[in-house]
Amino acid sequence: MSSPVRLRPEIVALPAYAQGRPAAPDAFKLSSNENPFPPHPAVLAAIRDLDINRYPDASALVVRERLASRHGVTADEIIVGAGSVAVLAQLISAAASVGDEVVHAWRSFEAYPGLITVAGATGVAVALLPDARHDLPAMAAAITDRTRVVIVCTPNNPTGTIVTADEFEAFMATVPDDLLVILDEAYVEFVRDDTSVDGAALLGRYPNLVVLRTFSKAYGLAGLRVGYAIAHEAIVRAARSTAIPLSVTEAAQRAVLAALDHEAELLEHVAVLAARRDEVQQQLCAQGWQLPVSHGNFVWLPTGQATAEAASAFAGAGLVVRAFAPEGIRISIAEAESVATLVRVAGEVVRTL
Repeated sequence: MSSPVRLRPEIVALPAYAQGRPAAPDAFKLSSNENPFPPHPAVLAAIRDLDINRYPDASALVVRERLASRHGVTADEIIVGAGSVAVLAQLISAAASVGDEVVHAWRSFEAYPGLITVAGATGVAVALLPDARHDLPAMAAAITDRTRVVIVCTPNNPTGTIVTADEFEAFMATVPDDLLVILDEAYVEFVRDDTSVDGAALLGRYPNLVVLRTFSKAYGLAGLRVGYAIAHEAIVRAARSTAIPLSVTEAAQRAVLAALDHEAELLEHVAVLAARRDEVQQQLCAQGWQLPVSHGNFVWLPTGQATAEAASAFAGAGLVVRAFAPEGIRISIAEAESVATLVRVAGEVVRTL
């Protein structure tokens, strides 16, 4: 259907972000990398009895001060948004527009191309290495005078692979000092590899670096939409100017503070999921799957041209997974009760590939 008004043609042609499909009551939703553990009682208590007729603090000052204290920065070097993807959109819009380019790996987080297009910029997708890891030298080579932003996702969504500290530091040594580099660490709490880059450890070393994190995964606050970034004060100030005002609710801000108060307990859940992920990967490899080593709360099955058929097999067994045809399937590590079915169906699928 044609529009009655003039719209940006690149937006009209842009597919909307596709959320992971919901699951029936008797099925498991393994399509959105959600934390399967129930909310902490302290979080639920914190969000009761809200004065919803009042606006929240637009700057989330108390949350920023709490995060600044733990990361050894000032509150002015923290920006809080309605999920890390919202902060990412603000950063891209602050740095890139028509005629500019944004370099990112592919396949990576599926929201990247859309956010870049909405900002008016052009995405430059750099293929992953054969082992599904970022090809950082190729990404550095893709930087031109038009490049304004580079996004590095580690662990990479959907393949789960990490960028090591040595690889990232070598990369930063090759990129222009005035180029905005965004290190997207949405799944960093699930990493158990000591060689992995840790953005928080690099704060202050690179004024052009932004560290992006979320409370959706490890902290189980996906439904409240809250994430944050740490960056030079001037970058934060520019990104804040592109934000939708008052988008971080009071409920989200209270929940973050409660979650941080009980962080040790929540990270115990993360440890359980990381161990469960490793066990699943071992069983899949024993079946004959050639998998990238995942460091997120999910695994990646390279099903190629058989992706749609494989996703249907999982759905038929009551597992809703995330299919990225024609490349592969991402499966969240969720309830313990889902694991046996996941492994069984994966064994059936690998025999048909």
